[in-house]
Amino acid sequence: MRRCFVCAADMQAPSERHLTFPDGRRRAFPLACGSCGVLLDGPADASRWRAHLSEALARETFVSDGQAPYGLDLYTLRIAATRHGRGVRPLDAEGHAALLHPHAEQAARAELYDLDGSPTRPVSLGLLCRPFELDGVLAGLPAQAGWTDDVAILLDAEAAPPRAVAVPGFAEDGVRVAARPLEGDFAAQRNALQALARHPWMLQLDADESLAPAAGRLLPALAAMAEAGAVRSIGLGRENCVDGVLADVFPDVQYRLNRRDVTYAGRVHERPLLAGGWRESFITLHGAIEHRLSRAHVETRSRRYEALDPGRGRPEEVEALLRPYRG
Repeated sequence: MRRCFVCAADMQAPSERHLTFPDGRRRAFPLACGSCGVLLDGPADASRWRAHLSEALARETFVSDGQAPYGLDLYTLRIAATRHGRGVRPLDAEGHAALLHPHAEQAARAELYDLDGSPTRPVSLGLLCRPFELDGVLAGLPAQAGWTDDVAILLDAEAAPPRAVAVPGFAEDGVRVAARPLEGDFAAQRNALQALARHPWMLQLDADESLAPAAGRLLPALAAMAEAGAVRSIGLGRENCVDGVLADVFPDVQYRLNRRDVTYAGRVHERPLLAGGWRESFITLHGAIEHRLSRAHVETRSRRYEALDPGRGRPEEVEALLRPYRG
């Protein structure tokens, strides 16, 4: 199995990590996923291990199984639980410390709860688009009114202050459109959009991206869980569909759900700036961003990005984007 049985990333690598289980047993694991951090005894029997983990995640309390052929610390457990729409709460001070300083050696123990119906933090929706894409973006907004009441749209155009736009399902000023020239700097554009958020958190999408409303409805609960664990950025997987075919670049995590004060860096392939690094972020598996691309766009995008920011255009990604997904 090439891909991680927890997060589907193709990032398995040798590991020297250990876990200490509740019974005191300490085990070494020779493999680890470089994305979610799950530890493996060897090549995964994906369906059997996934079923074993799913059963454990359905309970009120998770206690690591010292006999299982895989292991999770609390940071990785938090990621794994989101696939089932569940959150985690540490059981004690040691657990709180493990979340703040991953990856801990203690095997995961935690309270589990359903994200649906749990405490929430309000989340704004931010969208980047060009003027000719605006009508399509506005047409898709009513479906998102179930989880957000604040939408900011930033056009790549001559600078203009926000103006309210009427959209069914939203209050009179619930959807606002502003403009600012992109000028080849994606981080600066995202930062300008971030500043338009009225809520403490914002999810950002591009005009050629979408998120299912059912996935959107869990974002406020995920934001609340993040704040409880001193997290400021949440990554969502992205499905790159090239002419309707899922590409092999998956899960292609995009850190798009961020606290309003988080800023991005990088003219292209921009990422959030976090003082504490990746430890102030985690990945959610409850839903993915769908990214719609054409083959022509894929073939020219990397060259354009490389011209904007030499050395960061990722020309090597073209082949993977044009290759159908391999499980």
